[in-house]
Amino acid sequence: MEKVLQDIFPIMGIEHDCLLSKQGDVTLVFQAELPEIFTLSNQEYEAFHQIWIKAIKVLPRFSVFHKQDWFLETQYKPDFTQADNSFLSHSSERFFNERPFLEHQCYIMLTKKPSGRKTSSSLFSNLIRSSIVPQEVLKPQMLQDFLDNAGQFKRILEDSGFVKLKRLTEQELVSQQSKMGLVERYCYLSTQTSSPLYKDIHFEEGIQVGDQHCQVYTLAEAEDLPALCGSRINYDRYSTDKTKFSVGFASTLGQLLPCNHIYNQYIFIEDSQKTIQKLESKRLRLQSLSAYSRENMLARDATNAFLNEAISEQRLPVKAHFNLLVWTDSKSKLKDLKNMVSSALAQMDAVAKQETVGAPQIFWAGMPGNEADFPSNDTFDTFAEQAACFLNLETGYRSSLSPVGIRLGDRLTGKPVHVDISDEPVKQGICTNRNKFILGPSGSGKSFFTNHMVRSYYEQGTHIVLVDVGHSYKGLCDMVKGYYFTYDEKNPIRFNPFFIGEEDKLDTEKKESIKTLLLALWKKDNETFNRSEYVALSNALQLYYEKLENTPTLFACFNSFYEFLRDEFVIILSNDKVKEKDFDVDNFLYVLRPYYQGGEFDYLLNATENLHMLTERFIVFELDNIKDHPILFPVVTIIIMEVFISKMRKLKGIRKMILIEEAWKAIAREGMAEYIKYLFKTVRKFYGEAIVVTQEVEDIISSPVVKQAIINNSDCKILLDQSKYQNKFDQIQELLGLTEKEKALVLSVNKANDPTRKYKEVFISLGGMVSKVYRTEVSPEEYFAYTTEETEKMKVLQYARKYGSIQKGIAALVNDIKTKA
Repeated sequence: MEKVLQDIFPIMGIEHDCLLSKQGDVTLVFQAELPEIFTLSNQEYEAFHQIWIKAIKVLPRFSVFHKQDWFLETQYKPDFTQADNSFLSHSSERFFNERPFLEHQCYIMLTKKPSGRKTSSSLFSNLIRSSIVPQEVLKPQMLQDFLDNAGQFKRILEDSGFVKLKRLTEQELVSQQSKMGLVERYCYLSTQTSSPLYKDIHFEEGIQVGDQHCQVYTLAEAEDLPALCGSRINYDRYSTDKTKFSVGFASTLGQLLPCNHIYNQYIFIEDSQKTIQKLESKRLRLQSLSAYSRENMLARDATNAFLNEAISEQRLPVKAHFNLLVWTDSKSKLKDLKNMVSSALAQMDAVAKQETVGAPQIFWAGMPGNEADFPSNDTFDTFAEQAACFLNLETGYRSSLSPVGIRLGDRLTGKPVHVDISDEPVKQGICTNRNKFILGPSGSGKSFFTNHMVRSYYEQGTHIVLVDVGHSYKGLCDMVKGYYFTYDEKNPIRFNPFFIGEEDKLDTEKKESIKTLLLALWKKDNETFNRSEYVALSNALQLYYEKLENTPTLFACFNSFYEFLRDEFVIILSNDKVKEKDFDVDNFLYVLRPYYQGGEFDYLLNATENLHMLTERFIVFELDNIKDHPILFPVVTIIIMEVFISKMRKLKGIRKMILIEEAWKAIAREGMAEYIKYLFKTVRKFYGEAIVVTQEVEDIISSPVVKQAIINNSDCKILLDQSKYQNKFDQIQELLGLTEKEKALVLSVNKANDPTRKYKEVFISLGGMVSKVYRTEVSPEEYFAYTTEETEKMKVLQYARKYGSIQKGIAALVNDIKTKA
């Protein structure tokens, strides 16, 4: 028999942002923001569970707690409208286009039933009544008391720090002209809030809403429930021999069930005294009948145990019900859905009942505002403690709203999420600095991740100085047309510390850095310089730059400085009668002769290109071929120090980043240890961040610089696959100050990666307070820009030469690979 929805619709209206049913029930609706999945520890799960119990216990008698979790199959929609989208950003958006993931929304409905309201059952649902008339008119005091209870409920949950609740208003509950409200969305199982579409609801053969075929699976019988329940359960896919990885007890019915579904969780708070009296009567009846049947004896003992626990432990007896509403637009997929739900429940050690006859009433009672009409014969008696175990506690990964950060992937599906690991943690008080320490063995994807991070920061306006060994950043540097300083016989490394561009100026800091360089070239490590030598160099520099101002055609470089000393400054010293013991200019000129025109190292300090170091935003110093050179390496390290300190102090309000790859070992050995310490302690004051990358555990242990200065001053710790160290991970854990939760997360990295996709996982800890594992999954174009595989790098260079630029070369290479596939 066909019915018009308006005739049997249970909601009468909305007042004070409360749903009012025609039976006189009042319902408040909150939208909840839950913790992200895979981020809570065992202790946090237990604490969260206790918070739910406390919150439920403040609800008044004759009220219903209804938690409704929507999980909708969604596809990622790229944003191609941003004008600043680079070639790599655009390719990333294209790569993730239509990536499927589960979108999660959580609603909590609190319903107060009026006194004297008839209890609903499958045979007495307002879905099949001939008329619906309110039992009594609501008293204002009753509403006020209920709002006070709901306020306490909200405060308890939000004070825990696990949940954020937002009260839904009338505009969000009921539909507007171009936007569907929550009630209408539920009735039509709409995955979108915009563009309302009316659908028929059929109950003849199961439930059919428009073209969606639905099934309802319930946990409504005590015997179908697991023998043991708790706040958490082991997740075997991410567990190891050393660690047990935890998820919420009901997670398999939430984020881990990959289909369109709604998980309804009901807890009915009745008059506990009357409940106990009824059970006492039931126990006496079973006592009388226990002699006739073993089942009666077992039922009597179970009832007796329940009563003993209720009274001795001061537990709150409640009625509970849990159900899954799953749907698909293809009837042939219903069998697959059944298998998925059965498997999910089996992991909880529970047995699902597929509802057929009672499914319409259960579906109808799930409508926001109609919770009190839930059929009581489909509930079971339990305590609030056990009922709270079946609540879904988690949601999917959320994107940060911060404009700064990097794109990483959700661990379950790879959905792109924007992650801020610099500014947001500092603003929230999670971290005190932006420094980062990256640890990952060879082949773990360390250079790949750092390439991706550096590229993201560069596109957001950061000035980046990279100190590398191994040419890991050559492709990216060519892509962004940055400065790449490296050494080979045909094209040796060249700098020009004497050149001062229009954007720079000759200040005390610049002069000090040049003097430091000249003294390093002149004196050995064990030689000291006296005050008169220092003053003489200061005077020489001052006079040299005055000459440059008066002679526009003269080019600033070491050659012209050397000639000035040889031809003019010698005469000045002679006129001033400066003695040789105070400043031996002949010795100075002789020692520095190799750096002058025609000398062995005449290329080093006389560069005519890559001069604007202060304004260039991407600079790579590749030290692989000179890290053991006794002359070149110390000079290069001094220049690196000068470049970054100059940026740090002169670029006000601009983010600066220095990333020192494996080269930090050589740098620390060459007397730059104090510089690294200074950098990590002070860079935060100049809106900067220092990053050190290493791959060997022994390096951390053996170097006091890393152990003390770097680790202690790096609030962000990034670890890649540590599986080869899992048997000696305790040492790493102690050194980095990782918690047991973080240890379990680190050792779960790459444990159960999707074999159909190419990516590696990365663990990020912020201040020891927020820890997550993400995917580093990138588009083919990004992959070829970052790759460190020799054969792939050669192919990229080959295509770049053929097509005129690395960008065009990568685009052509990716296109050729797709064509062949």
